[in-house]
Amino acid sequence: MTDTPNQSATGSRIDTGRVLDFAREYGVLIIIGMLLVGLSFASDSFFTARNLLNILNQSAPLAIIACALTLVIIGGGFDLSTGAIFGVASVTAGWLAVNFDPYLAILAGPALGFLLGAINGAIITGFGVHSFLVTLATGLVYRGLAILITDGSLIPVRIEEFSWLGRERIGLVNVAVIVLLLFGAAMTLLLNGTTFGRKVFAVGGNEEAALLSGIRTNRIKILTFCLTGMAAGLAGVISVSRISMAEPQAGTGMELEAIASVILGGTSILGGSGAVWRSVSGVLLIALIGNGFNILNVNPFFKDLTTGVIIVIAVALAASARRR
Repeated sequence: MTDTPNQSATGSRIDTGRVLDFAREYGVLIIIGMLLVGLSFASDSFFTARNLLNILNQSAPLAIIACALTLVIIGGGFDLSTGAIFGVASVTAGWLAVNFDPYLAILAGPALGFLLGAINGAIITGFGVHSFLVTLATGLVYRGLAILITDGSLIPVRIEEFSWLGRERIGLVNVAVIVLLLFGAAMTLLLNGTTFGRKVFAVGGNEEAALLSGIRTNRIKILTFCLTGMAAGLAGVISVSRISMAEPQAGTGMELEAIASVILGGTSILGGSGAVWRSVSGVLLIALIGNGFNILNVNPFFKDLTTGVIIVIAVALAASARRR
């Protein structure tokens, strides 16, 4: 018995859908694997423990932000203020470390980020304005605060009790990488193993239905922005402790890199689906492209071109899945 044309067409659509879903789910891991193999053959200095651990260490601040930003995007939001929060938390921590207590400074960065994230969430939910516009505006305000705190100058921070977070190692692994692993595990557990996480998926999937089912959607949104702000603050402290210098323009453009990483990982920019591990994979993909191109002395234009093409493909895959 032969298949009818309709049956063949249906089967073809199902197969195509499965292929697209697989590509969206695991495409970033496949590309990372291909890059690891290709760059290992292209350069002897690439696939070494020192270089790979250095990539992880350099990527830790961005990956921490991407972990928390995943929850915002899954919940249907957008945050363009993370780079500015990173900057203001950096200079605040640096100023406190120099003038008061270095351990207080380490705690103050994430706490300030949490507060600024809460302000974002409160404005978004209180006035019903889209998160894109609100965080774009608050990002400008927060950046201005960073300049106000430092009067536009740099703050040298050469204090051992503060620099351990960004410089010390446990064995071969930097403390910053361990912080990333712990933070990523916490965000994964929060998203996939708690009632709060299920509510985040519900709000991003269909906010009106979530509201009718009794979920306090505004509270969920505010909490996701609080977590992203806290992550940006923590990342800022790690960066300052690593370079021993706080600067008001730190983190400029980092918000776009974080969003690109989340999208590259396969989290839907439309909300309702995604995973923390995907976002970390997106960060590592961008880092591998940059590291590999630097080792091979390739024109930086091709790095940006390659990253941009991959982002477009990731967005197209997410959109196709949403339509189906």
